[in-house]
Amino acid sequence: MIIKSSEFVISAVSQYQYPQGDEREIVFVGRSNVGKSSLINKLLGRRKLAHISSNPGKTQTINFYHINESFYFVDLPGYGYAKVAKDLRSTWGPMIEEYFLKRNNLALVLMLVDIRHSPTKLDVTMAKWLQHIDRPFLVVATKADKLSHGAQMKNVSMIRKELGIGTSSLIMTSSETGAGMDQLWERIEQAIGWTGNPDQVD
Repeated sequence: MIIKSSEFVISAVSQYQYPQGDEREIVFVGRSNVGKSSLINKLLGRRKLAHISSNPGKTQTINFYHINESFYFVDLPGYGYAKVAKDLRSTWGPMIEEYFLKRNNLALVLMLVDIRHSPTKLDVTMAKWLQHIDRPFLVVATKADKLSHGAQMKNVSMIRKELGIGTSSLIMTSSETGAGMDQLWERIEQAIGWTGNPDQVD
């Protein structure tokens, strides 16, 4: 897919602020500091579209990015960062839950985990919940460039086992080297129904 346009649209805190229409949405979710913003920027070939903060947990809203005037990337608040005030963390749960349960535009959830570490309890809970509510999701193991090939294979096997997912449900990526981006775009294109037709916005 050729990215012709990508722009930030809105930071929402409730369904009443979501963009109108029926365009499909690719959702990014994961713990704070797992690399969501870096992945979004790499996929879109932009350096600073999604803000990369030095303070994990800073994103407190649901951020919508309009891609090629035909679909959206949706960046959800990161979870699990201890230094974020409890009152803020308590608002994120209902906000994220509302989106997942009520947003019909959702086409695919990209659940990010750090390939270097075991999934956290919150990661396991998220994976089980997405399965429970029957939302399609793909686990994206970030920061693959930080490990040797052998360590990658070992950790991927461990992540799949702990999250209870199959081989086709995980892709390794690196926002530094670009590894895994083509595979990820293939899954995104399938989810939004993009066929590469010349008459279709690409």
